[in-house]
Amino acid sequence: MDKRKKDKRYQRLFIQIEALLPKGNTPISAMSSIAAILYHKMDNFFWCGFYLLEDGKLNVGPYQGPVACQELEKNKGVCWAGINEAKTIVVPDVELFPGHIACDSRSKSEIVVPLFDADQNVIGVLDVDSKELNSFDEVDAEYLEKILDLIHKKHKS
Repeated sequence: MDKRKKDKRYQRLFIQIEALLPKGNTPISAMSSIAAILYHKMDNFFWCGFYLLEDGKLNVGPYQGPVACQELEKNKGVCWAGINEAKTIVVPDVELFPGHIACDSRSKSEIVVPLFDADQNVIGVLDVDSKELNSFDEVDAEYLEKILDLIHKKHKS
């Protein structure tokens, strides 16, 4: 999908997600809705979901797509890189990422966006995989970060 078309689609999705998430919604409910909408509306999203930090472990949360790894090995792979660096990581080819964790061998590219709580602590990541190389770019990063910001803005009462 070209960048202009992708930008327009994300603009529409952001408005849809923002309207869908009621104020006071729980973060888990918001994550579930976000994963479902993104998975079904973005053609190249093969797997879309959250990994959440719980007692120093990174465990699968709400997601859409094939069965996921339940717990990711500490400090290994793209998701842990997103946690440890507290920044979005775009991986054009997962085979070239040191320590990549292959939950499904069909995944070829990936984007990981850190999820922050209301106090700006990293509490997890949104992880999106594609079956195609080079699926993600700065447009994805910008809008996915903006969408994740809705989780705790809507959760505040």
